[in-house]
Amino acid sequence: QVQVVESGGGLVQPGGSLRLSCAASGIIFSIYAISWYRQSPGKQREMVATITSGGSADYAGSVKGRFTIARDNAKNTVYLQMNSLKPDDTAVYYCNAQLTYLDYWGQGTQVTVSS
Repeated sequence: QVQVVESGGGLVQPGGSLRLSCAASGIIFSIYAISWYRQSPGKQREMVATITSGGSADYAGSVKGRFTIARDNAKNTVYLQMNSLKPDDTAVYYCNAQLTYLDYWGQGTQVTVSS
């Protein structure tokens, strides 16, 4: 059974940092592309960052230079380091593992940026 589990969300002040983790089991983790998406109330889910099986990363323009995605295949985990957080970063963050037609989602973790 495939499981994708996010953790690390919480409340942080503007300008602060958080590190999200995405742990996956039941798949050959190293061959999957892993992405972080986010969704805030009234908005569509948007891709935040993605990392390929080869380690290449891509980011949404709104987070480029502030967020860093990294993977540790030995731990079946992907991290999203979020710095210089802004109130607009407030959302539920979801992890996605994708390989061709195979597509798995976690349940999400809430990130709230507020003073």
